[in-house]
Amino acid sequence: MDLINETWNALVFSFTQYSAFWTTPGHSHFIIFIGWNIEIAFMFSIAGIVFAKFLPDDKHAKILGIPNRWAMAIGFAVFCVFVEVLLNMAGALVWEYPWWEATPAGIILIFFVGYFDFFVAAHLVYDMKQIKSKIIAVGIIYGIGLGMVFIFLFIPMWMGLKPLI
Repeated sequence: MDLINETWNALVFSFTQYSAFWTTPGHSHFIIFIGWNIEIAFMFSIAGIVFAKFLPDDKHAKILGIPNRWAMAIGFAVFCVFVEVLLNMAGALVWEYPWWEATPAGIILIFFVGYFDFFVAAHLVYDMKQIKSKIIAVGIIYGIGLGMVFIFLFIPMWMGLKPLI
């Protein structure tokens, strides 16, 4: 899911030639896309696993009256938004657009676009009953992300054009 988010974020910069919604300031040894460095990639590579380990065994139990899967997705997304705000305040993550900042509207947007979808996808795949269904779901997610990279990075390069991401 993060590959999809980071790819469209890079496309925002490519098409506007102004800024992506979020960018890394360059304090990384390996920047993959404009808003994605090796540290973020590693964080997201384990975030879904950590999230799944925290899920209660009883998927029908409630937390504060909310089904636990949704409550956990909300809680983890809130935590991630909090960390992102701290990273922005420290200059480790740059926000350029007025709708993507530490205001109530900006926080809601970051919550839904940046993190909530990731944890919802993680719990939906985790709760699938058949391994085949899980493999198909993860394959579709990776297919979309890698397809976007292929279309916007590799095809232009093969054609001798500037990659879009």
